[in-house]
Amino acid sequence: MPLQNRVDPFGAIHAVPERGLFTGNRGIIHDPETRTLLRKRWALRAWIICVCQFRNVRRQPMGRNRRSDDHLGGKAGWTELFFLDEVTALAAGHRPCFFCQRERAKDFVGHFGEAFGIAEPRAPQVDKRLHKERLASGGKRPDVATAELASLPDGALIAANGCAYALRNGKALPWSFAGYGPPIDLDQFEGKALVLLTPETTLAVLRHGFRPVWHPSAEA
Repeated sequence: MPLQNRVDPFGAIHAVPERGLFTGNRGIIHDPETRTLLRKRWALRAWIICVCQFRNVRRQPMGRNRRSDDHLGGKAGWTELFFLDEVTALAAGHRPCFFCQRERAKDFVGHFGEAFGIAEPRAPQVDKRLHKERLASGGKRPDVATAELASLPDGALIAANGCAYALRNGKALPWSFAGYGPPIDLDQFEGKALVLLTPETTLAVLRHGFRPVWHPSAEA
């Protein structure tokens, strides 16, 4: 049975077979004995995006840390979450990790500083703003009109009738855990109630030049 550790663009965590391109975490939110989630869905304000392969480190998802003798048996490690791609992780309210993705993280925080006029931006400043905006931590997402969609940056995600769509090259790509569907025209959303999923802070970063990593299905 798949573990409950796959994140959708709304920030909810599911148990599905597909894993995705990126991992990440929100702190320790699982029981290592049962490898199941606790009731809480975050333990830290720093929700990060990590690469799945880094320095030959191998971990047991939702297990324990390794002791110095390289055997499992330490305390519960951080809870590994997985995302279809960086676009999905950003919509859920995560941002790149400074440990395994230092240059990506510096790029993200640098564009954050440009967007908000902060001369020396720091990751905790990003996390504080994002934490107020994330759906999974109690934030609210604004409604968006069809006429506004063309002005949103590539990589923004919206929702219509409970389904998520990623905006790319003037089209909307239906999102799923397995990848993106064929693009549809934006005018097909006319008359539908639309909600913006990507946090406004992240939208500002995208507008100022941050380019997220897409799943290969977006290129189809």
